[in-house]
Amino acid sequence: MHHSTLINSSTKYQSILGFGGAFTDAAGINIAKLSPEAQLNLIRSYYSPTGLEYNVGRINMGGCDFSDRPYTYVDTEGDVNLDTFSLTHDDLDFKIPYVLMAKEVSERKISMFASPWSAPAWMKSNNAINGEGYLLEGYYEAWANYFIKFLDAYKAEGVEFWGLTAQNEPMDGSIPDFTFNCMGWNASTQTDWISEHLGPALHASGYESIKLMALDDQRPFLRAWAETIMANPKSAEYVSGWAVHWYVDFLGFQDTMDQTNALFPDKFIFYTEACAGANPWDLQKVVLGSWERGQEYINDIIENLNHWSVGWTDWNLALDMSGGPNWANNFVDAPIIVNPETDEFYKNPMWYALGHFSKFMPEGSTRIGVDITGYDSERVQMVGVERPDGAKVLVITNRHLEGSVNIRIHDGDLASGIISIGPESVHTLVWTPEQAPSIVVV
Repeated sequence: MHHSTLINSSTKYQSILGFGGAFTDAAGINIAKLSPEAQLNLIRSYYSPTGLEYNVGRINMGGCDFSDRPYTYVDTEGDVNLDTFSLTHDDLDFKIPYVLMAKEVSERKISMFASPWSAPAWMKSNNAINGEGYLLEGYYEAWANYFIKFLDAYKAEGVEFWGLTAQNEPMDGSIPDFTFNCMGWNASTQTDWISEHLGPALHASGYESIKLMALDDQRPFLRAWAETIMANPKSAEYVSGWAVHWYVDFLGFQDTMDQTNALFPDKFIFYTEACAGANPWDLQKVVLGSWERGQEYINDIIENLNHWSVGWTDWNLALDMSGGPNWANNFVDAPIIVNPETDEFYKNPMWYALGHFSKFMPEGSTRIGVDITGYDSERVQMVGVERPDGAKVLVITNRHLEGSVNIRIHDGDLASGIISIGPESVHTLVWTPEQAPSIVVV
């Protein structure tokens, strides 16, 4: 039994922004422990034409849990004018050098975006960087100005930003005793702050072209959050799109993306964080060579591209053998794991999984219609795009543990031979209008 996949290029969906990972403090701390040659190889593995050709990078604005200590750029209590604002050695030693290295080895334009985890403790209701707490209203303006200081400081070091998220996981700051850097917002308080403070500050400082993203949290909250932001004409103007994290995608709620896109088609949806090993039941944080975790990445990326996401951003570019460092002991896995004792780094299946998308779906690709027919089509997931160069790309996975599925691709008058998709495998097909599809990557 085989089934057919009909490519419908006349049906166009979202334009792809791209794929990438995060230049966290932890990633840089680990990369810096390698020899200069291995450091360059690691960054090339992600950003060069011989690697995954990432074109997205994320930066934590100030400290996050994947830092070796909690900190912000203005830990001087009461400094409302931000006179003591200063980047730290974390930025200058562990983040900026590797961003510049990525720009050097990349042939693609890299879209960098930044996310804050917490304001300085003295600006918050709980006077702490972690735990349940929110930004005191008296500091709304100072916190907006902090963003401007950050953008100016990075610009002076040669790093300019495509985007910002207003707050990493704003729900975390509403959770009692939350263990790592966080700050609570709900949709309406974030709307007020963006419309009255952050949006105007960005525009007044010459950063009006930066793409400001709201939410930066889990998928089930997307529609309600977007509706609140869009109900205010000012925040609706300042916000360019919605940032989403993958951590509860196993609960479903894909329809929130479809509904949000239908309501606000001029605002993009972008996946800004994902990692394996983050669940409380993941007793082993780093699992070298885990195909299962690679398959999780593939499933999630295909699903979210098919529900209007314009791209997908992995979390730490590199971690150590225990999934750190992390000052709050919130260890997780990463596509690349560094072993400084042997001057080596290991590429997990997650790294290879990401390459099926990042290498073959460059910025400006457009998702196209893909119709699957056949008896066992539910076994196979796929997503198709048309690239700026006119080639078409189809990424196909059979996520089942056993049993191959035979498929045939039809694109207008073109048709492929029968292609066998083995259990737990992923395939990227690339073809131009003149040639039938054939597998180029297995």
